[in-house]
Amino acid sequence: MSLKSSRLDIPDVILLEPPRFGDDRGFFSETYSRRALDGAGIGVEFVQDNHSLSRNRGVVRGLHFQTGAAQQDKLVRVTRGSAFDVAVDLRHGSPTYGKWVGTVLSADNWHQLFIPKGFAHGFCALENDTELLYKVSAYYSPQDDRGIIWNDPEIAIDWPIDRGEVILSPKDAAQPRLVDMPKYFTY
Repeated sequence: MSLKSSRLDIPDVILLEPPRFGDDRGFFSETYSRRALDGAGIGVEFVQDNHSLSRNRGVVRGLHFQTGAAQQDKLVRVTRGSAFDVAVDLRHGSPTYGKWVGTVLSADNWHQLFIPKGFAHGFCALENDTELLYKVSAYYSPQDDRGIIWNDPEIAIDWPIDRGEVILSPKDAAQPRLVDMPKYFTY
């Protein structure tokens, strides 16, 4: 069995389904293979792994992106719990500029999401103690770190939780709207 891939409504965002082989002892899965990603049309060199724990259901992180030479492709997966993972197209001139796609990533479904440069990324924990692991193609750069407010009315993400459940960091609560941002990316 090999890595399955499918393009979402924004075709540059790719859902990946790595095979997982299990028995009564547990399971084995090859979660990253440069060769398999190349075969799925993802020829990216990743340089850093990030690990995120959200203690409570309703934690929303994002929508984050980096600019300039620090732009990042991301390969996201959930190892515990579940999250609604979102990518927003920020590439001016793109037919899907300002549009979003989202999918549930979970420890059970074992899916991964590839998000290319030029997209904002965010997620919402759907369970307590949800853990995300994600690879990025550029190192974190504080001076190039940017974001968009999670509930921007023009983007209109359909988050699968009640607004009263949302838990944000002060940084994420103060992010600007898309309409107020410079043009960081071009299609």
